[in-house]
Amino acid sequence: MARMHARRRGQSGSKHPVERQHPEWSLKPEEIEELIVKMAEEGKQPATIGLILRDSYGVPDVKAALGKKITKVLEEHDLLPEIPEDLSNLLDKRANLMKHLAENKRDLHNRRRLQLIEAKIRRLVKYYKREGRLPENWRYS
Repeated sequence: MARMHARRRGQSGSKHPVERQHPEWSLKPEEIEELIVKMAEEGKQPATIGLILRDSYGVPDVKAALGKKITKVLEEHDLLPEIPEDLSNLLDKRANLMKHLAENKRDLHNRRRLQLIEAKIRRLVKYYKREGRLPENWRYS
């Protein structure tokens, strides 16, 4: 996939094998779902849950094990965060950059970077409103 603002090709990502089978030595699907729900109740984000499952519990692929993604499991248990994870990360990045620009007013490169981040935020908000993930009257400021 191409980069959003740089007009270059992006790096290719790693590819899963053709057959996505859950290995026998890994946890059972019921145990994986319980762990996902437990970690979400502790306040962990879906990406963090996936990393913990991979690194600590040896689950190579949650989607192959359960047949659904972590966010679908959280949606079924009503534990999905109010703001999607990618949008909240961009909002945090924007807040940090605003703080930096308040101290360094002549930093033109980061001022441009702030414009690009805000463009990404607007794009994501429009997408999530269209998909019904955010309410229609939701605004960021």
